[in-house]
Amino acid sequence: MTTDIKNEPLTPVTGMFTAFLCMLFGANAVAIKIAFEGLGVFTTAALRFAVAAVVLTVWIKFRNHPLAPPKGYLYQLVIISAVFAVQLSLVYFGLSKTNASRGTLLINLQPFFLLFLAHFFIPGDRITIRKLLGLVSGFAGLAIVVSGKEGVTADFRLGDSMLILATILWAGSIVYLKRIIDHHSPLQIVLYQMIFAVPIFLLEALLWDDRMVVDLSVPVLGALLYQALVTASFGFVAWNTLLKKHGAVALHSFVFIMPLAGVMLSGFLLGEPITVSIVLSLSLIVAGLLIIHLRPRRAVSVYPLRKSP
Repeated sequence: MTTDIKNEPLTPVTGMFTAFLCMLFGANAVAIKIAFEGLGVFTTAALRFAVAAVVLTVWIKFRNHPLAPPKGYLYQLVIISAVFAVQLSLVYFGLSKTNASRGTLLINLQPFFLLFLAHFFIPGDRITIRKLLGLVSGFAGLAIVVSGKEGVTADFRLGDSMLILATILWAGSIVYLKRIIDHHSPLQIVLYQMIFAVPIFLLEALLWDDRMVVDLSVPVLGALLYQALVTASFGFVAWNTLLKKHGAVALHSFVFIMPLAGVMLSGFLLGEPITVSIVLSLSLIVAGLLIIHLRPRRAVSVYPLRKSP
């Protein structure tokens, strides 16, 4: 049985809550950098998603959602999970080499890569003049990030490259996800991604982390739990709950808050320099997101979700 997702208008309360969620997501790169102070790069990823997988499993059982994928479609979950593992490995490795502020900007280029790929691979999702203007603004922001020289080392360049590749993979996985979503629930997809990725992260930790655990201080544990419980568990459930009721257009009008929050918190909590090029890049990326997402409201057809039997 299928049902169309509702597209009810956001109330002031749900609007503020959506903005709050975007701030939480924007702070995730900062939390990852703090966790790196006491945990190995891939150890951090393994612990984060292991904890999140347990929490989501409990939530799925509590909500009485099916855990088993539909018969004959397991291979799709394997494909999307393999891409997820590679993408997140690149994200964590990239953030270990560059600043959280730069990482936040690069990760938030995903909507621009997604628009570009969707034009070629998703029927009916074409690049309009408005979207083209947004793309130009966003990629101009990218050009400023990668061309900046002030305080940029070779490690920064390597980290930036890994994050750009991860962001492209993320956009590509969403294009694929749009083609298979009718056969799976979002909860199933995210849970299987985590279950598949955790052993890979553990293997990477054993191979490449100099020390898996260095110092389990309160800030490190707090940053790890923030990633696992706030963004990977609560954030996902809350976002998808809002998505089901209000639709993608209303929610994505707030995504410009993510890079803003990430860059500001990087300067405030990590003491990273917020240079002129970072501010200019942030302005162009935020402007591009606003151009793309802030448009007159209209009814939008969003993918159907399968109800539990």
